[in-house]
Amino acid sequence: MKTSDFWYDLPHELIAQTPCERRDGSRMLALSRESGEVVHTAFERLTDYLRAGDCLVFNDSRVIPARLLGERENGGAAELLLLRQTEGDCWECLAKPGRRLRVGAEVSFGGGILKARIEGDLGEGMKLVRFFYEGIWQEILLKLGEMPLPPYITERLSDPERYQTVYSKHEGSAAAPTAGLHFTPEMLEKVRAMGVDTAFVTLHVGLGTFRPVKVEDVNEHKMHSEYYVVTAEAADKINAARARGGRVIAVGTTSCRVLETVADEKGLIRPCSGNTEIFIYPGYTFKCMDGLLTNFHLPESTLLMLVSAFAGKENIMNAYQKAVAERYRFFSFGDCMLIF
Repeated sequence: MKTSDFWYDLPHELIAQTPCERRDGSRMLALSRESGEVVHTAFERLTDYLRAGDCLVFNDSRVIPARLLGERENGGAAELLLLRQTEGDCWECLAKPGRRLRVGAEVSFGGGILKARIEGDLGEGMKLVRFFYEGIWQEILLKLGEMPLPPYITERLSDPERYQTVYSKHEGSAAAPTAGLHFTPEMLEKVRAMGVDTAFVTLHVGLGTFRPVKVEDVNEHKMHSEYYVVTAEAADKINAARARGGRVIAVGTTSCRVLETVADEKGLIRPCSGNTEIFIYPGYTFKCMDGLLTNFHLPESTLLMLVSAFAGKENIMNAYQKAVAERYRFFSFGDCMLIF
């Protein structure tokens, strides 16, 4: 299977640069896995596709201001993107310029309020970085860090909370679980009122989710590790839904990856935490998930491969062609797709 098999043409103007005026105001493409039928609707009609006994599974990770802009010792610019805390004040970071930030190099942020030293080279622009500061890390990061918007978003975000879900709770992500951005507190109450349960897992979104595939043979791509947590409450809700004949519907590919990481062969979920490198592409057999709400994904990305595994590559590529023709808004701040 080739990476180029997952290419599609997308006009640049369809890449959403700003969030929808209303969180729940986006369009929604509904795709049947069985028939391949496509229906053009709106996110606010999501409840038309849900039924009592179902369980929606959300990722409650919260984005941290993970982008740090600083200066190297020679005065040159440097950028670190915090991806995963390894221990104490050490983080795995994506560094720019990677070639010049060799082991031992130091970077200063905010006039010296925060300093960093490169401790190790992890390859592909990744560095192990130790930070030095006085005070409280979260306060320093809030003062100096910037929201790490994807590179295809070039407009400045006026309200950083629009890149957080309304239910975000546990800090640690370098990118938002964007399928959840459509939900409002009112929509959450609406689905609960109709007998749909809501469960929350955590996956701190890092390089594994959004790193581009640079190999032509899909089998050769290696995912980077991301930390997840499944509580006993979440596991009980998901297992109860399956036991009563309800559907488990993941809100976002990150929730999907958590479910498929921890589910046993019977689809049962256990409370646990750890790191996942799961890579889902066509040929994968799903163990737990019955539906998926997701945004539209970049060409040749691991996320496009995941949804192709779930709905069938032909169905997905056909749906994307129709979404382009209908002028849907794409990517993080764009419209959504329900696969059921």
